[in-house]
Amino acid sequence: MTIQESGAARPAGRPRSEKAEKAIIEATLDLIGEGTGISELSIEAIASRAGVGKTTIYRRWSNKEDLVVDALATLKAPLPSLTGTSVRDDLISLLDAMRRDAGETRSRCVINIAMSEADRYPQLVARFLNRAVEPRKEAMRDVIERGIATGELRPDLDVAMGAAILTGTMLWHTKWAPAGALAPDLAERVVDAVLAGMAP
Repeated sequence: MTIQESGAARPAGRPRSEKAEKAIIEATLDLIGEGTGISELSIEAIASRAGVGKTTIYRRWSNKEDLVVDALATLKAPLPSLTGTSVRDDLISLLDAMRRDAGETRSRCVINIAMSEADRYPQLVARFLNRAVEPRKEAMRDVIERGIATGELRPDLDVAMGAAILTGTMLWHTKWAPAGALAPDLAERVVDAVLAGMAP
């Protein structure tokens, strides 16, 4: 999902400045990462940090919530392309994307700060999860369902439970491992361990 897909209105005939948009996104993430809560975050502060006028921001986003959702979504790497050659290979690709995301210290910090305000901004958090997390969950469910259909996985496998076991195991490692301590083969080891119980 790109910034352009946020649905924010853009005046016809006015060229969009990629440089300004990137500066606004980075300023938003920097301010959150420095501990500025969403409540305290202001369009004025973002504009000042980005070196643009407030009107430049409002041309792209109708309100602060839209901007924060778009900014947070940029912290998630695009879904990896799945070859479809085997369930194992595709699951490793999906989990390795999680490992790489977790290795981005700034991204983890910013998302953790934003998620800490979930009680105050439930709609913002829900929109971010729908934009950045749900497509990954859907991709994993699709891979598992394909594995059942091809006979690579047990026919009686609970798809949701299988996805939860895979992602939950990976999240356990990414949450508790020291920064920079995630082994390059972690996704492969997790998938192989879980598939031992999911294979026919």
